[in-house]
Amino acid sequence: MASNVEDDDVEFQKHAKYFKRFLHILPERLASHDSTRVTIAFFAVSGLDVLNSLDLLTDSFQQDIINWIYKLQVVPGPGDRPAGGIQGSSTFDVLPGSTVHNGNGLQQYRWGHLAITYTGIAVLVALGDDLSRLNRRAIIEGVAAVQRDDGSFSATIEGSEHDMRFVYCAAAICAMLNDWGQVDRQKMAEYIMNSIRYDYGISQHYEMESHGGTTFCAIAALELSGQLHLLTAEVRERIIRWLVFRQEDGFQGRPNKPVDTCYAFWIGATLKILGAFELTNFKDNRDYVLSTQDTTVGGFSKWPQAYTDPFHTYFGLCGLSFLNEPGLQEVVPSLNISQRAYRHLQELQRNWGVERDGHACSNGQVALHIE
Repeated sequence: MASNVEDDDVEFQKHAKYFKRFLHILPERLASHDSTRVTIAFFAVSGLDVLNSLDLLTDSFQQDIINWIYKLQVVPGPGDRPAGGIQGSSTFDVLPGSTVHNGNGLQQYRWGHLAITYTGIAVLVALGDDLSRLNRRAIIEGVAAVQRDDGSFSATIEGSEHDMRFVYCAAAICAMLNDWGQVDRQKMAEYIMNSIRYDYGISQHYEMESHGGTTFCAIAALELSGQLHLLTAEVRERIIRWLVFRQEDGFQGRPNKPVDTCYAFWIGATLKILGAFELTNFKDNRDYVLSTQDTTVGGFSKWPQAYTDPFHTYFGLCGLSFLNEPGLQEVVPSLNISQRAYRHLQELQRNWGVERDGHACSNGQVALHIE
């Protein structure tokens, strides 16, 4: 559990060792997350990246992680449904010779998942991979295949919710691969604009409550798709007001809810994108995040004296990075990757021959350039 010892220092080495442990074994209380191991790897690898501690992983171990991500890639064959992407773990694999199929070749539970595909690509980029083994076309076709008529996205090609979380994942995937294919960005933007609530927070889906996490997903998706200008000056200011009002000492995700470490990222990143982060109280924010730090074995929790986990540890460090905490990598708010990883991604995109002047490219792509 998180220590209640007040400390003005970030325990860099302990947090780095904490992340490294999660790349080797899941504790029993997180066993239910086995099917989303790629996401846990994302928090651990990206956390080490933000901590400038990727050198704790040997070159061979980093390559093992890269190879593991590629083994989880799903590439449909001729005649299969467009289910390309990355799956969460080998849990979904069916043994060779099994008759459990979807009727046209793909094993029944093997299909790409938007959140896993996004985090999987982010892990590859953070580890310096060149993405040459990704079937980018299959991935983008998989993204387009799960877009709904209202502009939202499902996580998978069947049996999934569709809401703002996966709108963000779709936008992040397309932005990182710099290819929007048949994705309808205009319909996606309409879905986002129609989800702005009466109080100017943004909900997970139509007619739901405003939420800090999904407000981030919506605003980041608009920026990544080159559509942030659709917010009028008045709407932009009212969204900023809603976000700023989420701070007590730390940030809460919704009105009348307790503050929570992870919103140092969700609210902070959204305000960063909108150019209004300076309106927050930096000291109170930092003090709260550090109050959830475990100074014994590392990690951050959502609340003081709660159990630590890789999710809140990573987002707590991102929140401190936004505050210019010495020793931490700068984080790119809309993509949720380090500035170092982002520079590597830009270099890959230059090698793909994609324009970098901020205009739409001839093949329907949008050049990724984030200030």
